[in-house]
Amino acid sequence: MTRSISGNIPKLYLIKIAKWFMLTMPIIVLFYQENGLSMQDVLTLKGIYSVAVVALEIPSGYIADVWGRKKSLILGSILGCLGFIVYSFSHDFSGFLIAELILGIGSSFISGSDSAMLYDSLLKMNKEKDYLKQESRVMSVGNFAEALAGIAGGSLALISLRTPFVFQSFIAFIAIPASILLIDPNQNSEKVKVGFKHILSIVKFSLWDNAILRWNIVLSSVIGCATLTLAWFIQPYLRDLELEVSTIGVIWTLLNLTVGFVALSAHRVEAYLGKIGTSVFIVLGVSAGFVLTGWFNSLIGVGVLFFFYFVRGIATPVLKDYINRITESEMRATVLSVRNFIIRICFALIGPFLGWYTDHYTLSSALMLAGGIFFILGGISVFFMTKVEK
Repeated sequence: MTRSISGNIPKLYLIKIAKWFMLTMPIIVLFYQENGLSMQDVLTLKGIYSVAVVALEIPSGYIADVWGRKKSLILGSILGCLGFIVYSFSHDFSGFLIAELILGIGSSFISGSDSAMLYDSLLKMNKEKDYLKQESRVMSVGNFAEALAGIAGGSLALISLRTPFVFQSFIAFIAIPASILLIDPNQNSEKVKVGFKHILSIVKFSLWDNAILRWNIVLSSVIGCATLTLAWFIQPYLRDLELEVSTIGVIWTLLNLTVGFVALSAHRVEAYLGKIGTSVFIVLGVSAGFVLTGWFNSLIGVGVLFFFYFVRGIATPVLKDYINRITESEMRATVLSVRNFIIRICFALIGPFLGWYTDHYTLSSALMLAGGIFFILGGISVFFMTKVEK
């Protein structure tokens, strides 16, 4: 049984690759514009995607806990493939809207379930202490895939801007057989009864009853929101530096490679700095990344971006590990979904505001403002996390 469960690890790698090998990322805005969409349309689509993810984030995590992580991953993988198929045949806002809704729902069923499946597989193998190392490796594989996809997507776009979407459908399909072949480590465990009341009880436990878990979730969510926010600023920032599209693609690739390589050593950094030291370093690093990128509106700012992505490579696996250590298996996917839910809510509030601020003032000042916001939110989170864990 243990040998069979150990096979889950490479299958989860494949699911991560299928999710992160995004051929469409380097050209997606150009593709929208070619099909007649304005920037307002583009941001509306991404807003709807976030709403779809937020609406189902916690319920899908709960379903994964009571229905099974494997079934949740299968459903999410099927929807992920279907979404890109719809994109491949769509030519207007309504078609793209349907595709985004399908992708948003699919993403919510994978989000949290993959990390929960990984942790529970290791737990069944009595190797739960290796979670941080394995989560870091899975994250690295995803970032390496995203980096290579930047180059491949740009090359396919030379044929047509639609070509990357067609090929993306085949990439997304890889996750379907990989998820079907997973072995559920909790398949013989007694499942709790599905009910909205029970979902609320887990949310209440995570964010109200258990102070230690609450502040670990809040810290992870703040940093997750920060990394998501900067990702949408990178392309306009590099464009303002008057860099060629090909150069932007290379920088995008190198940034993701940075995250991948750093994530491999995240567990060593955490072991050296300790929990509080690592948390403080992450908050200061992320905040400084925003402020300095905005301050140096030049190639020096590009160097700062690499520092930010260095910090991101440490932050994501480490902060997820902190949550998993203090969460029981029967509610793990739901708790991780609470984290992802908060990330999307924060982004839905902060992202549009910073976009508005950029339109009315400058991109540089918006980045520095974002740094201040995340410094305050992150600092409060670390302060209370330290206080409740004493």
